[in-house]
Amino acid sequence: MESTAAKIQALGDLELAVLLCLVAQQHCIISTHNFLLDSLAHELKLIATNIFGLSCALVDCSPTTTLDDFKESILVDVPDTSDDHVASSTHLPLPSFNHTTSRHTFFRNQSGTSNELDERKVADIIIAKDLNMANSIVQTQALELMRTKRLFSHTAMHGTSRHFLFLALQASQSKSKLAFHLNDMFAISHHHTEDDGFPNLEEQETKEPPQSDDATSISSIVKHPSPNQETLSDTPTITPEEIQNLRSAVTTVRVSAEVAAYLHNIVVFMRLNRFVAGGISAYATRHFRAIVYALAPLHDLKYVPPSLVALAARKVYAHRLILATPNTERSMQWGSDFRAVEQVLKGVTVEDAIESVLSSVEAPL
Repeated sequence: MESTAAKIQALGDLELAVLLCLVAQQHCIISTHNFLLDSLAHELKLIATNIFGLSCALVDCSPTTTLDDFKESILVDVPDTSDDHVASSTHLPLPSFNHTTSRHTFFRNQSGTSNELDERKVADIIIAKDLNMANSIVQTQALELMRTKRLFSHTAMHGTSRHFLFLALQASQSKSKLAFHLNDMFAISHHHTEDDGFPNLEEQETKEPPQSDDATSISSIVKHPSPNQETLSDTPTITPEEIQNLRSAVTTVRVSAEVAAYLHNIVVFMRLNRFVAGGISAYATRHFRAIVYALAPLHDLKYVPPSLVALAARKVYAHRLILATPNTERSMQWGSDFRAVEQVLKGVTVEDAIESVLSSVEAPL
């Protein structure tokens, strides 16, 4: 049987990003060019179901998406064969006052048409396409779901599984941004380019039998199956049990005092860097440590080398850093020339700021 380490080596960058989040039990922002969003969404669905054998829900967000739309999109029918979900669906009936007995009787809804328990669960992996375009109410609900791992509908409380993962899929050129606290809840970000391709989507297309001209014309107007209709693979590449074993391996990872100091210094230098105006939150530091530890077993290591700390910094801070402007650059407080500062900051990107910090901190040998 092929070892887990060998399977990990064969994964692509996008699959590795998803696996890293599953092992660290954190969430991820995935960006790409606008014209690739739909293809990337379906690629992620195939990764969830075929590579990891987990249920998946795709939510297509927009400014008109309502709270009920969002909740219904992420609930799926999955067999409840174990204690995989941290909280099973719990019935929350609505009271109806009985004047005859002066007691409360309970029904699923006000019409009293059904007393059945809503057994749906929150999907293991939620792909929220254009979540940054959604209104503040939907974004707040996403934040609460990620924080509490529970979703309250009108009739029940739905729990998440131990493999719960929230992926925010957005266009890299979009001017709409996630709310600050929601953005801070995502541990890492990953950018998918056209050159990276869509291997799972292409493989699925090659397996499909050739269609006649009539079938082709019909398929061109038929929509993709809904997220709840995705079938899970019987033989996933990385099984949920292997993911759990990787999590257990994280608890045994060793970090030397020198590497721990290196991690701490990166955080301090990030806050003091002249290109950075903000974004180095307490959540960022917590996620930084979690990702550093989770990267070790993915590289088949039982310790953390400095290179993994630098890799984690690039993943954790890319979507968080707020770049300084000539008005907010620190040296302006001490009389720096505005035009000189403006010239220094011209063209600086978030990636440049991160690399500036990493080059300023001496890595231990």
